[in-house]
Amino acid sequence: MPEPAPVHLSGKQKAAILMLAVGRDESVKILKFLQEDEIRDISVAMASLGLIRADLVESVCHEFTRNFESSEGLVGTFETTEELLRKALPEEQVEKIMDEIRGPTGRTMWDKLANVQETVLANYLRSEYPQTAAVILSRLLPAHAARVLALLPEDYATDVMMRILHMETVQKDVLDSVEATLRSEFISSLGRSAKRDSYELLAEVFNNFDRKTETRLMESMDKRNHDDMEKVKALMFTFEDIKRLSHEYLMRIVNEIDREKLPLALKGASETVRKMFLQCMSKRAGSILLEEIAALGPVRVRDADMAQMDIVLTIKKMANAGIIDLTENGGNDEIIQ
Repeated sequence: MPEPAPVHLSGKQKAAILMLAVGRDESVKILKFLQEDEIRDISVAMASLGLIRADLVESVCHEFTRNFESSEGLVGTFETTEELLRKALPEEQVEKIMDEIRGPTGRTMWDKLANVQETVLANYLRSEYPQTAAVILSRLLPAHAARVLALLPEDYATDVMMRILHMETVQKDVLDSVEATLRSEFISSLGRSAKRDSYELLAEVFNNFDRKTETRLMESMDKRNHDDMEKVKALMFTFEDIKRLSHEYLMRIVNEIDREKLPLALKGASETVRKMFLQCMSKRAGSILLEEIAALGPVRVRDADMAQMDIVLTIKKMANAGIIDLTENGGNDEIIQ
């Protein structure tokens, strides 16, 4: 019986080895179920694997109680990674992922920053100019940026967010300057002309705040510039915004979300949203759901917020896939008494 995989193999490396081991066709099917950040992490690991000894392949596969035939091991390269991604993802997404993992050592400066603990990054940004912080945070995933902003002083965080909103296209020389400031060992080709909508970016950041932080910084932003905050609000989608969706859309959502998290999410929801979900279920299923909510007893607001956020993320994925439309209410004029 093969020994367990060596401890020096990370989870991402093991996943990459398994993807290579099961073959391209099966890997393509798996990739379609992963989130973009998960695909990127596995791709980074896969592209840097190089030659993998057969005994390591066998050891990793044994963890999943599978038997694979491999006598000479596997080779993970940029080419095999790109070929695999092109079979599963749109061209634009493949280019984005490959651009991020290419570089002197296969990692960009921003990949490195994405792994920096938010407390460490927040402490570093406190001593930086707000404009520099805005450039840095605008390049991170909204969830990461939200955690960092929540740890910054309110006035400073508000100033940074205002600069994100009104930031022009970040040029190569500006990014080079930020890279020098961060004293990074790596640099990638990031001076692209494409600009992400700043209001949309900040709306996603707010969607990743916990309720207390969201309220605090939203009020601060509103005092600084009411019109800007209203534009951001219009692009946000919260759990309570579900009441704007049509019954048809909500039926589709109910079929996609993690039903185990629904009772906790609805525990902290308004009566209107709770009734809307119940209307999408049979009477028996609705009764069971109400019993599950009641059985929870008192829950922490943070736990309910996390459950709601998980459902909102699923809804946004559905919107990005064109399954539902969040910009319209879908003709939902029904009034719930």
